[in-house]
Order: sequence, then C-alpha cells, then structure tokens
Amino acid sequence: MKHLFKVTLFAAGILAATQGRAQTQEDHNVGHKITKTTKTVGHATAKTATTVGHATGEAATAVGHKTAEVAAKGTAVVVDRKYKGKMTRDGQTVYINSHSRYFYVDKRGHRVYVNKSDLRDKPSR
Repeated sequence: MKHLFKVTLFAAGILAATQGRAQTQEDHNVGHKITKTTKTVGHATAKTATTVGHATGEAATAVGHKTAEVAAKGTAVVVDRKYKGKMTRDGQTVYINSHSRYFYVDKRGHRVYVNKSDLRDKPSR
C-alpha cells in the first residue's frame, strides 16, 4: 500500500511540474502579432463599412428623390389642374395651382414655379 501511495504521489508531482513548466514559457512576439493583425483587420473592416455605407446612402437618396417626385406628381394631378397644350423647356408637364401659379415637379419632388412666358406649346401628335 505504501508503494502504491509513493507511485501515485510521484506521478502527481511530475504531472504538476510539467503543467507549471508548460505555462511559464512565453512568446513575446504573440501580443505584437495579435495587435498588428487586429489593427489591419479593423482598418479593412472600417474601410469596407465606409464604402458600403456610402453606396447605401447614395441608393437611399436616389430612392427617396424618386418617391418624392412620384408623390408630388400624384398630388399635383389630383389637387391641381394640368395646363393642356403647354410644357416647360425640358418637356415637363405644367400644372396650375389654386392661386393660378404655373409649376412643374422636378426630379427631387419639388415644385418649380415658372412664368407663363417661359412655357412652350406642346408639339401636336
């Protein structure tokens, strides 16, 4: 029994010594390598996120402008009158509001007021 106890104690001592020795060895370059890699990956991620964010912002702006244009034109058709036989220099449809002012809707959905003298006749079909 004493012999078994000695062997077990000896094995436990060797195991504890090897575990302690394995944890004391350090690689001083590991922290630097991790920091450098982290910075590189972080920079690439930030650059990609900026590019994607910029493209998303441009697309969202374009969609917003088109939505505003369609909504403004729909409102103008329902609320205001079309000026039949007239158009702007760019060929836009001309509307007349309740105050007898002439306007057209631009690509951003804004009303652009024009003078009657700036209107042109629509070509007949």
